[in-house]
Amino acid sequence: MKRTHTCGELTEKDIAKEVVLVGWVKSRRDHGPIIFIDLSDRFGITQLVFNSEINSEIHHQAELLKPHYVIAIKGRVVERLKGYENPSLPTGKIEININEIEILSKSETLPVDIDSTDYRISGTKEEDCVSSSELLLKYRYLDLRRPKMMNNLIARHKIVHKIRDFFNRKNFIEVETPILTKSTPEGARDYLVPSRIFPGEFYALPQSPQLFKQLLMIAGLDRYFQIARCFRDEDSRADRQPEFTQLDVEMSFVDENDVIATIEDMMKELIKEVLSIEIKTPFPRMTHLEAMNTYGTDGPDLRFGMKLHSVSDLLGKSNFKVFQETVENGGVIKGIVSPGNKNTEFSRSEIDKLTDLVKEFGARGLISFKVQNNSLTGAIVKHLFPEVQHSLIERMQAKEGDFIFLIAGELNMVNQALGNLRIHLSNKLSQNIGSGENLSFCWVVEFPLFRYNEELKRLESEHHPFTSPRIEDIPLLKSAPLKVKSRAYDLIMNGIEIGGGSIRIHSSDLQKEIFGLLGISPEEARHRFGFLIEALRYGAPPHGGIALGLDRLVMLLLGKDSIRDVIAFPKTKSATCLMTNAPSEVSEEQLKELGISIAK
Repeated sequence: MKRTHTCGELTEKDIAKEVVLVGWVKSRRDHGPIIFIDLSDRFGITQLVFNSEINSEIHHQAELLKPHYVIAIKGRVVERLKGYENPSLPTGKIEININEIEILSKSETLPVDIDSTDYRISGTKEEDCVSSSELLLKYRYLDLRRPKMMNNLIARHKIVHKIRDFFNRKNFIEVETPILTKSTPEGARDYLVPSRIFPGEFYALPQSPQLFKQLLMIAGLDRYFQIARCFRDEDSRADRQPEFTQLDVEMSFVDENDVIATIEDMMKELIKEVLSIEIKTPFPRMTHLEAMNTYGTDGPDLRFGMKLHSVSDLLGKSNFKVFQETVENGGVIKGIVSPGNKNTEFSRSEIDKLTDLVKEFGARGLISFKVQNNSLTGAIVKHLFPEVQHSLIERMQAKEGDFIFLIAGELNMVNQALGNLRIHLSNKLSQNIGSGENLSFCWVVEFPLFRYNEELKRLESEHHPFTSPRIEDIPLLKSAPLKVKSRAYDLIMNGIEIGGGSIRIHSSDLQKEIFGLLGISPEEARHRFGFLIEALRYGAPPHGGIALGLDRLVMLLLGKDSIRDVIAFPKTKSATCLMTNAPSEVSEEQLKELGISIAK
């Protein structure tokens, strides 16, 4: 039998039609001479009717059907009896009287119950079961039958289609770049692929198409994009994948504003299409320094306030020794205000937990006050004169009943500790409500070009070594490289970085100078990046671009908690595939052919 319709499209207009449907048995309900079966596919559910008084043989075959059997049926579309319609289904006003059935495939009892939230292995004791997340990954092909998961992949498809349509209309060209390429590690480790033809030599899987898209600009393509597969051999992280997808974009003859405006236009169209929400553009921008000092992070969530306030000048001369010594030693005192009311009191044990939290980021402790009657209450309030208390309340814009939390120490540590405390408190107070309509975007710009690695005693790129410094900062490269700002920009959505990019270096001499500052010798530079240095000598246009994490973007647009929810076959945080048991050993013959021996 050849399918004529899907299980989600038949309606009253199809009554009296002879149809053929195929799909999975979702459920069976026996009512004596009549058996009802819900038949499902990815398009929906249709109710089938087997009546023994009309066809006893067909009714007998229906008695043999079990959940998840794959069947084909032929029958006539009829109207459901009044009072038995199902308004929650598009097909809820019709059913199919069956006159022919074929079992295409039988199913054993599923090891997971995909119709409920109980994901235990069937027939095992509860204490023997793996976690629900591991079980779902092991039987991912069954998990994907659930409408919730299937709809995630359908939505992802629509988002990618919309992205492609947008860039096509903007005269971008989609170009596929190599998967087997040269190892040029900078940051995360490469996944290496041994060459059989050239024993002892290796390809690398790309961490991004960065160098190839720059070469495409030198080739004159002008505007490029790609839905690119990328690979990074990173240590275990909760919401990262060893292979991931990014929207990769590069443009010639542009500056930062051109790239930013293009992505804002895309995001505006995408969110209107996916969420039916009109977002305002342009997005706000802040410098990296402003983001760190005001929010304690370079990925600020602007859906709520609780900004960081500097109070070193107010408290540095107090009678409290910790404050005095901190300021004398060049440190800072900063704090945040947690809105308070009768429902948001902090007990002693809760404040102790907050103290433990900030200590994880290097803080020696956490000072807390409560605002009462325009004064402060707290353990060290006796060290603060009344006028200092009033100035502190005014500086931090605290109100009656609010809590003030202070940390003293080195600036970067204080910012990081308070930034994490801010997020923790916002979650406790439910200020960053995670509804799909509560979206906040911003750009963080003017990152430092370099950071100093104390352990290795050398400069490192804040982003990557192909990022251009600000033109006005180029003279500082030799004298004060840590003061040089880059032409980089990150897009932040709800406190999560979803993309980052920069204007690139298009001068061969400047690129070699940057390599030198990073401790990359001319010989090493030629070995690792010689093809790029040479290409920059042959008429490279000014160019820049960006890469957006597609998995993360889809996750946020759909309001999901993990990127695994929007990837068909994800891996665990330890980079294993529970379904296929990858990675796995290979045969001695394969290793011998590649000229590889395994160290014991």
